[in-house]
Amino acid sequence: MNSLYYRFNRFLERHMPQGLYYRSLIILIAPIVLLQTIMAGIILERHWDNVTKALGRSLAREVGLVTDLYDKSDKSESAIREIERIATERLKFELQITRGGQLPPPISRALYSLVDDKMTKYLERETGRPFWIDSSAQDGKVEIRVEVEKGLIFRILIDEDRASAPGTQIFLLLMLISSLVLLLIAVLFLRKQIAPIVELAKAAQSFGMGREVAKFNPHGATEVRQAGLAFLDMKSRISRHVEQRTVMLAGVSHDLRTILTRFKLELAFLGDGPKVKPLKEDVEEMQRMLEAYMAFVRGDGGETTEAINLLQVSSSVASAIGRGKSSVSLDVQDIDVKLKPNAFRRLISNLMGNAVRYASHVKVQGKVENRLLTFLVDDDGPGIPAESRGDAFRPFVRLDHARNLDETGTGLGLAIALDIAHAHGGEITLGDSPMGGLRAMVQIPV
Repeated sequence: MNSLYYRFNRFLERHMPQGLYYRSLIILIAPIVLLQTIMAGIILERHWDNVTKALGRSLAREVGLVTDLYDKSDKSESAIREIERIATERLKFELQITRGGQLPPPISRALYSLVDDKMTKYLERETGRPFWIDSSAQDGKVEIRVEVEKGLIFRILIDEDRASAPGTQIFLLLMLISSLVLLLIAVLFLRKQIAPIVELAKAAQSFGMGREVAKFNPHGATEVRQAGLAFLDMKSRISRHVEQRTVMLAGVSHDLRTILTRFKLELAFLGDGPKVKPLKEDVEEMQRMLEAYMAFVRGDGGETTEAINLLQVSSSVASAIGRGKSSVSLDVQDIDVKLKPNAFRRLISNLMGNAVRYASHVKVQGKVENRLLTFLVDDDGPGIPAESRGDAFRPFVRLDHARNLDETGTGLGLAIALDIAHAHGGEITLGDSPMGGLRAMVQIPV
């Protein structure tokens, strides 16, 4: 039972629209239309059956009346003409009397012919004579032939409306119009109700990509407004937290740099002796490590997005990173994208720096398709084993080949890059490069 339920849900997921608007429209319209169709079918079936039954009984009695008039007459020519006059003027149907004729052979009927079925039943009861009936011989007419006596045939033509229920087309048309009106009302109502949810989703997406959300104003149903207000409250707390962290980091950075500067000044007074040189190198290493730690904690630094040229930024980083180390080839689209300039520069600098450090040839590709920036860094270095690629993004984790290091050797290179990609609403994945080494792929919605 659970398996069947699961397969049914999977079928709905694959074939139903993905958007909330269209799903809500189906949920609202489908039951009503189904119910209306079932009720209309029941009403029409009862209507056709009851009305056709009454009309068929009445028509059969009129035919029986004509045959009775003939039986009670003297069967002369004047009597026959009087019967034809009564049938034409009083009963309103065409009557032709044929002598020396016989009934046609039975015809094959439709699978479900309500008129023929009802008329056959009632004519047998009212006339008690052999007869033949055809409701499809002429458009809008029902033909009945009764063998009144041997060789004497009464041929009767009657409008179809007198044998079956009329007006069903109007009923169906009204049902269709009412369904369309219902659909129009549902479309207008749902569009208005779904719009605030779409705006909330766009605002959350923009905020997740590090863009300013200034014009969002919660409205709509109570639950949607509550979700919008909760989003604004969350956005305010996150912004306040980032601002406080930035201020704290600025203070810590200033204090630590001040101490390091004093160290450098004191070491400068000691000259360049063999005992002083290692101390200076340690201070420089400490300076680089401090900058790396601050960059990791700072993340995107609270930057706002602005338009930058992808080719210019990539060329600038490649020329600085690859100088005198490895050959770096660029295949980057010359296009402007909205990103956080310094943060994105740090991201691709760390990726390209890792590649250049352990490879002889590096290829960088970048393009924008369908509002998605894809940035690839391929190299011919030793790469990272598939089972260790997840650990490469963990802070302070140093792999055997140190492929997750930044320029300071702290083990923060890929961790910083991943944090910046997430701040843009994107992702970084590692894989095998066609060049034989590692491929780092960055994907960011723009």
